[in-house]
Amino acid sequence: MFKGFRDFLLRGNVIDLAVAVVVGQAFSAIVTSLVADLINPLIGVAGGKPNLSGIYFSLGKSKFLVGDFLSAVISFAIISAVIYFLIVMPTNRVMIKLRRGEKVDPAEKTCPECLSLIPVKAKRCKFCTAPQKK
Repeated sequence: MFKGFRDFLLRGNVIDLAVAVVVGQAFSAIVTSLVADLINPLIGVAGGKPNLSGIYFSLGKSKFLVGDFLSAVISFAIISAVIYFLIVMPTNRVMIKLRRGEKVDPAEKTCPECLSLIPVKAKRCKFCTAPQKK
């Protein structure tokens, strides 16, 4: 009963995802600090308010925290830009090369007999045992 669950947890995808979530949270904290401690004071120098969180307006008994929202938008923009330029763009370049048929130095190749993925250096297919050409 627990063997299947253990195998699921120990699969590379789940561990990679867990690491990505932890790193993402740490990066989010860094960006939030960057916005709160560096960008907000710079905006304050130009706009007269030292902290964006101090910007709000009231309507009746409701208080609308416009400054906090602007800080969140700035944090989102920074995180989105980093993800785009460090993950999405390089991945897109690799995918374009693959679509064009350019070599990307793969670690695996397709067996011409059974179409299974096998290591590039394999002399025989591990599935159908067909000899591989070099």
